[in-house]
This record gives sequence, structure tokens and C-alpha cells, in this order.
Amino acid sequence: MSAWKPVAVSLAAAAVLLSGGVTYLVWAHGRPHSARDLRLFDMAFRKAVEQGYKLFHDPGLGTTGQSCDMCHPDAANTHPETYPKYQTQIKKVVALRDMINWCIKNPLQGEELSARSPEMVALEAYITNQRKGVPLAAGRH
Repeated sequence: MSAWKPVAVSLAAAAVLLSGGVTYLVWAHGRPHSARDLRLFDMAFRKAVEQGYKLFHDPGLGTTGQSCDMCHPDAANTHPETYPKYQTQIKKVVALRDMINWCIKNPLQGEELSARSPEMVALEAYITNQRKGVPLAAGRH
């Protein structure tokens, strides 16, 4: 009967996770996140997604009068779940932010963004949010 004890503990933990107890089982740096913490994290993420949406639809990223959404409506055909991958335009394996910068520099004829800039993070947040739920498939074409 003792062989079933680890299974029972695992099932009980899963039940707690699925029943909404997750706010007290999500840990970072040795302490649990509170429900308030999780709401604040979600609000910050949503704000980044909103900023990314605005940038993605802003012709001001470049000098051609075009915006990202003119080639990628609603971030279509960006496939962030496949990065990092070999990108033929750049001729090497790149991260999503590298492809974003390639598009800004080339088709849009704009200035590249710093990889750590709030604008780049916002664009990545918007693009990846549009593909939420799609399984990761790094390297896939």
C-alpha cells in the first residue's frame, strides 16, 4: 500500500493546482506569489501586449509609410513558436527579435531596436500573445 502513497500525493497536488490553489503553489525565489502578485504580473503583460499592438500597427517604425501589419495582419505568418531557427534572409539561426529587427531595417527601412528595449519586448509580447496556445516547435519551417 505504501507504493501508492507518492501517487496519491501527486494526485492531491494536481487537484490543488487545478482547483485554484495555484496562487499559493507558484514559487519564485523561495516564496509563493500571492493572487495580487499574479494579477499585477498579468496587468504588466497585458500592457506590454497593448504597446506591442500599437507599435506593430505604427508606420513610424520605418520610413516607407508601412507598418508590420501590412505584411502580417494580426501578426499572421510570424510563427514566434518556431524561433530560434535558421532564417534564410539573415543566413543564420536567429531569435524572434533578430527577425523583427530585420523586418524593421529592410522592408520598413527603419532603425533597429535594442534587443532589451521596452519596444522590442512589447513587439515580442504582442506577436507571441497572438499565437498563445500553439505548441513550441523551435527550428521548424
